Amino acid sequence: MRNIGIIGLGLIGGSLGLSLQKEGFIVFGLDVQTAHQSQALKLGLINKIANEQTLLDECNIIIVATPTTVSTSIITSLLDNIQPQQVIIDMGSTKSKICDALKQHPSRKNFVAAHPIAGTENSGPQAAIQNLFDGKKIVICDKEDSNENLLSQIVELFKKLKSDIVFMNSKEHDKHLAYISHLSHICSFALSLTVLAIEKDEQNIFNLAGSGFSSTARLAKSSPQMWESIAMQNKENLLPAIESYIEKLKTLKQNIEEGNSTELISSMKKANEIRKIIKN
Repeated sequence: MRNIGIIGLGLIGGSLGLSLQKEGFIVFGLDVQTAHQSQALKLGLINKIANEQTLLDECNIIIVATPTTVSTSIITSLLDNIQPQQVIIDMGSTKSKICDALKQHPSRKNFVAAHPIAGTENSGPQAAIQNLFDGKKIVICDKEDSNENLLSQIVELFKKLKSDIVFMNSKEHDKHLAYISHLSHICSFALSLTVLAIEKDEQNIFNLAGSGFSSTARLAKSSPQMWESIAMQNKENLLPAIESYIEKLKTLKQNIEEGNSTELISSMKKANEIRKIIKN
């Protein structure tokens, strides 16, 4: 069957729709916002608008690309009515809570927990991008809890999107993502709030902002609904990351207050070591 269903037609869901159609799939789409459904159809992100029952009747693969706070209930409903040959994929940014919640479900084997390390700061159907997943990593968590044959199908599907597959424990995934993704978004929101509070003249921001500010504040343009969901779902890992970040800010602030150039340069040089990890 070449039918695939997508629930949630924003950046990730919409981009998946474009890429899957390119591979010859017929894409059925569902979104809680009816305007998003109509927009997705008009933009060519999906072929047909569907409800949940239609997805279950017509699609062997159903992808859930909704905020993490609502995905568990959606997936549970799907798994309650699923057929043995069908598989549900979650594409959310946090994994351990949903994996724990579904651990004992009778149809847990029909579920694959995935997270594409891809995206932009934009949201909604209009943000969808063709080839978004080319060369990007897709993390699959707790693969041992998924049916081996169904998992193989999904791995092959992701490879059709030209993605690299990484397997990881869900709890390790959330711990690492708190530092390398979730913290950076929180910091960007905080930076933007700081600048907006101090710099009342928005024209000055527009006139003086260089590439450094633009690249650092870019993530603050991300969807508040999505990032509230991620922050709350992963707060046990995110809060220690924020505390660690605050401590580093305090140290830098103290060095500047005390005129301690030696320690300030030392800290900056140590931070430069990130070049070894981030090549571009």
